[in-house]
Amino acid sequence: MERLGRLGTGIGWRPETADAVERLPDVDWVEAVAENLCPGHLPDSLLRLRARGTKVIPHGVSLGLGGADRPDADRLADLAARVEALDAPLVTEHIAFVRAGGPLTASPRLEAGHLLPVPRTWDALDVLCENVRIAQDALPVPLALENIAALINWPGEDMTEGQFLAELVDRTGVRLLIDVANLHTNHVNRGEDPSAALDELPVEAIAYVHVAGGIEKDGVWHDTHAHPVTRPVLDILADLRSRTDPPGVLLERDDNFPPAQELARELAEIRTALAPPATAAPPRTAAARPARRPAPGPRPAAGAGEGNSARTRVAVAQTALLSALVAGTPAPAGFDSARLGVQSRALAGKRADVVSKIAPELPEILGSGYRAAFLTYARSRPMSAGYRRDALDFAEHLLADGRPGDEAARRRLTHWWQDRVAPHPPRRTTRFVRAARAALVRK
Repeated sequence: MERLGRLGTGIGWRPETADAVERLPDVDWVEAVAENLCPGHLPDSLLRLRARGTKVIPHGVSLGLGGADRPDADRLADLAARVEALDAPLVTEHIAFVRAGGPLTASPRLEAGHLLPVPRTWDALDVLCENVRIAQDALPVPLALENIAALINWPGEDMTEGQFLAELVDRTGVRLLIDVANLHTNHVNRGEDPSAALDELPVEAIAYVHVAGGIEKDGVWHDTHAHPVTRPVLDILADLRSRTDPPGVLLERDDNFPPAQELARELAEIRTALAPPATAAPPRTAAARPARRPAPGPRPAAGAGEGNSARTRVAVAQTALLSALVAGTPAPAGFDSARLGVQSRALAGKRADVVSKIAPELPEILGSGYRAAFLTYARSRPMSAGYRRDALDFAEHLLADGRPGDEAARRRLTHWWQDRVAPHPPRRTTRFVRAARAALVRK
């Protein structure tokens, strides 16, 4: 596998921390969320960083390479455009699915608005590998994929996470972005041993490493990226360092941004954890790998005999899970219904938080009642077209119901909606259509 050059120590670039990141000493590179960048209008802060030689790597969150559908050509083209605009040495995404439904299951399209785990099965691996090859062919630089954090376990899995990742690398040559905070999350939430996962990883495939903070509530670890990095996460980073010298390590922070000196302190802790071990670690015995299954043969074209294909089987399973999480349908067999409830509430809460950020006028208009109103709306109306559309649909839902009750607030909401969608607010007929669509999704 071709080795990438060393990246060093980096930090996630966000608009809220742009000034702080530019002032931090010894930051070798930064990572930016790809979907938040416009190739023709890059933020001045990123342009200044690039001008002084700081590498900028785009980090995608919406491809859904672990989903049943083949990667969307437009999304791949958009990601490639960001790579070229940043002159990035590589691009990263996630081993996750983010949407389900659609033609493969003849059901409404559902969006999770979040990274959800793929089952570690041979079917899911077949689909993921084909999707990765499609993405690799469309992107101008090497691709690295990140292991994700999860609250839920899929029943009947064939492999551990380390085995699944090793098979993925063997089949595709893709690089890995190992998030040690996600290994900790999966240890708390799913009982998975981080050290065992590291034993099984092909460490030579690591492009770089993520480090991030979180918080534990009621026995569940929430990978918030909004809290300081904890000692267990740094210990996993040190464990990884005892096995290999990763080309790069990056601190992620996505919310509740601290002062620059706090970010500098966390970067110093990361550098300490990366210090070479005082004594050489004893040789490690490679963990057992599952028996290799023959590589699948050529696949039929989409729509040609795919009724019993791995894609269709994965599509049915993922749609059933996502529908239970966002549309209130029954939990699929084998899942922990209590844990699904935790995940469902987390998804709804994230929807409310993201909508409040991309459409801050909504909580301003609705005041303290915003969150309760949005969560009530979300329980019966799954997201189907992204957060910006979700904000508009929420406002339309309120107006169709004659809300908010305060006339001045309703007038402000009407004007906000009209400015973005149409000259007239929705009528009673629209309300009935929306309700009918929601009922179909719930079925």
